[in-house]
Amino acid sequence: MDITFKNVTYIYQRNSPFEHKAVDDLSFHIPSGSFVAIIGHTGSGKSTLIQHLNGLSAPSEGEVHIGDFKLTNEEKPKNMKELRSRVGVVFQYPEHQLFEETVAKDIAFGPENFGVQQEEIEKRTRHVIRQVHLPEELLERSPFDLSGGQKRRVAIAGVLAIQPEVLVLDEPTAGLDPRGQKEIMDMFYELHKQEGLTTILVTHSMEDALKYADHILILNKGKKFMEGTPVDVFSQREALQSVQLDVPEVVEFLIKFEKKIGKPIPFHNQSMKELAEEIQQVVKGVDLHE
Repeated sequence: MDITFKNVTYIYQRNSPFEHKAVDDLSFHIPSGSFVAIIGHTGSGKSTLIQHLNGLSAPSEGEVHIGDFKLTNEEKPKNMKELRSRVGVVFQYPEHQLFEETVAKDIAFGPENFGVQQEEIEKRTRHVIRQVHLPEELLERSPFDLSGGQKRRVAIAGVLAIQPEVLVLDEPTAGLDPRGQKEIMDMFYELHKQEGLTTILVTHSMEDALKYADHILILNKGKKFMEGTPVDVFSQREALQSVQLDVPEVVEFLIKFEKKIGKPIPFHNQSMKELAEEIQQVVKGVDLHE
């Protein structure tokens, strides 16, 4: 599903003393099947933006198009339930939303709410529990008996069970240790590729944005500050620093290393092994002790 924002503005508590413009004249396009990272400090408009993706909010001005669905201040889709069945949102700490007696019932809650037949729900439940790399024997366990990481995977499985075409990830690795963060993000990337999802990642991690996204959107004070490929965006170090954002560590290293050797090192989001090989080629004949 393609996603397009056309001059979208969203104003909280309009025409009151507490009026606040959270999103200001925002326009961008996300092609179907893309993996897009949205970056910005607290108050930049990230949360408000993603609330427009499944109809939790509608623009005060402008238009939002999600596939064939259109949201404006005057118009919301009549089939809002269908929109929400096609846009799955994984919130921060999704395990806090678990409440059923068993893992299987928790995973089934979403599909049941959208009218999926029981036989299909059981099929989906077995499928998604494997997708999140958990054993089927956990299905009859209470979700509250699981580890923190397992609970998060169960909550994610519940979102996947509605079979969304768009997957919105709102800081999905919050609270996890580095190993857990990598495992969860690798899992999402695998799902993105296997299912052909349009994936939107809200993150503070420049490293995750660089590693997984094919397009980056940076917000600042409700406005679009910058967008482009990871390489295009992270090459603009001074512009990013002007809005208190850092470049990923590997990019910072390359900038410093290039200054030292006086030669550019081509960076196109290659693997660490490929990058190391290219650095070796560039530094041949360069005296690094000068």
